[in-house]
Amino acid sequence: MSLLKRLLGIDSGGDGDESDSPTIARIAQALDGMPKERAHYIAAFAYVLARAAHADLRIEDSEVEAMNRATASLGDLSDDEAKLAVEIALSQTREEGGTANYLVTRKFRDMSTREQRFGLVECLYAISAADGSISTTESAEVLKIAEELGLTRQETNGLKSGWKEHLAEFQGLPKK
Repeated sequence: MSLLKRLLGIDSGGDGDESDSPTIARIAQALDGMPKERAHYIAAFAYVLARAAHADLRIEDSEVEAMNRATASLGDLSDDEAKLAVEIALSQTREEGGTANYLVTRKFRDMSTREQRFGLVECLYAISAADGSISTTESAEVLKIAEELGLTRQETNGLKSGWKEHLAEFQGLPKK
């Protein structure tokens, strides 16, 4: 597949499943012994968490800890397995970002239920709030991710309202 086709997400005759994403595949490889579909789901979940955490170009230890807990809980993984998946997801987010962000989020949308997408957005707010404040940059990234997942602005705002006390715009404190 040419670079342009890969960047645009155009299939070149393959089956078009989530294994087409090298980003997801790299993370899923760390989840050795897990069924492929489940490993790819957890890999995409961890990557989207990392994307939100990296929105402000800083990833706090508290955000990483929250990502580890969410990934371990979702995947029924050991702490070490979750940490490895998150570590790789963070590395991939820093290295690839941009187009990979959209492609992995789209893959997650395609392999998840609506309820799971709502759960992911709730986790994104929890990760963003882990350091005590959700910056306007983080909030905007969560909104963008939610739109890519197919949630309406109204649905996303409903989830966001549960995190009002953590939103920087309501705290009057800009997050550095």
